[in-house]
Amino acid sequence: MTSRTVALDSALHQYLLDITLTEHPVQRELREFTAGHRMAKMQIAPEQGQFMGWLARLIGARRYLEVGVFTGYSALTVALAMPEDGEIVACDVSETFTAIAREHWARAGVEHRIRLVLQPALRTLETLLAEGRAGQFDLAFIDADKPSYRDYYEACLELVRPGGVIAIDNIFLSGRAAAPQPEDPPGVHLVHAFNASLKNDPRIRQCVLPVGDGLTLCTRL
Repeated sequence: MTSRTVALDSALHQYLLDITLTEHPVQRELREFTAGHRMAKMQIAPEQGQFMGWLARLIGARRYLEVGVFTGYSALTVALAMPEDGEIVACDVSETFTAIAREHWARAGVEHRIRLVLQPALRTLETLLAEGRAGQFDLAFIDADKPSYRDYYEACLELVRPGGVIAIDNIFLSGRAAAPQPEDPPGVHLVHAFNASLKNDPRIRQCVLPVGDGLTLCTRL
C-alpha cells in the first residue's frame, strides 16, 4: 500500500504501456509521427488516450466535443470508441496541424464521424448553443489555449448533458500551476485560479487524475 501516487520513471512508464496500451494501427502511426513533430509536447500521453477511449465507452458517448485538436490523436481515439453513428465536433484554428489529423482519421475510417471546425473555438461553442445544442453532448475535452479555459468550461458546461463529462487537460502546467510565481505568464495564474474554483462549483462533481500533465474530470449535475 502507499499513501500517495507512485512517480513514474521511464521503466515504470513503459511497463504501464506494456500492460495496458491497445491501439488501432493508425493510432500508433499517428502517435509515433507526432512524437517527431516540433510541437510534440502538445500531444496527449498514450496512457491518457487509453483512458479517454475507455471513458467514452464507459459512458456510452455518442456525441463528443473537442476543444483543441492538434494532430488528431485524441479525436481519433474517441472516434474509434464510439458507435457508427457517433458525432464529434472538433474545434481548432490550425489548418496545418489538422491536415495531419484529417489524413489519419480517413485512414482509420472514422472521418465521417468528425466535423472539424477551423475558427476560434469559443465562436464554435457559441454557435452550437445558438443552434439549440445545449445538453446534447456526452463528453467534452478541453485542451487548448490556457487563458481561455474558463470560457471553454462555461460553454461546455451548457453543451454537455446532465451526467456527461468534461475532461480538462494540462491542469498541472508541469507543476507551475501549484504555486505560480510573479514572473510566470498570465495563463499560469489563470489556470491556478480556475483549478481552485472547480472544487466548490455546485454544478459539478470533479476529480483530478495525475495522468499526463494532470487531467480534471467534471461530471455535470
